[in-house]
Amino acid sequence: MIRRTRNKRKLNAEINVVPYIDVTLVLLIIFMVTAPMLTQGVDVELPQAAAEPVETEDNEPLIVSVNANGEYFVNLGEDEMRPRTADDIATSVGRILQVNPGKLLLVRGDRNASYEQVVRLMVLLQGVGAERVGLVTE
Repeated sequence: MIRRTRNKRKLNAEINVVPYIDVTLVLLIIFMVTAPMLTQGVDVELPQAAAEPVETEDNEPLIVSVNANGEYFVNLGEDEMRPRTADDIATSVGRILQVNPGKLLLVRGDRNASYEQVVRLMVLLQGVGAERVGLVTE
């Protein structure tokens, strides 16, 4: 009687991580490509300034924009791209400031917008109770 012994392989209990690394790299590339496309708001050309960034306690400031034509926009709801009147902005921002009085407001003024239009917007925001208003620059 001849017995044949089979070559028994040891069990390998290691996890193959190569497919997980591949998936992670693909997701990283997708996020890197799509992140710049996710900027919200109206497309304005911001002026250059050497200013320090403002630290906020709240997770997201309220941004009011002025384009080169003097139209106002606010980053609220689904109608961010719709121009608004000064009265609409005063009403919307006033309601938000009643709920959260310390809310940080930022003004994004196009570099081709007149100084007067930006100042009018800042005075309007101050009139509805804004304690802190900042200017967005590049």
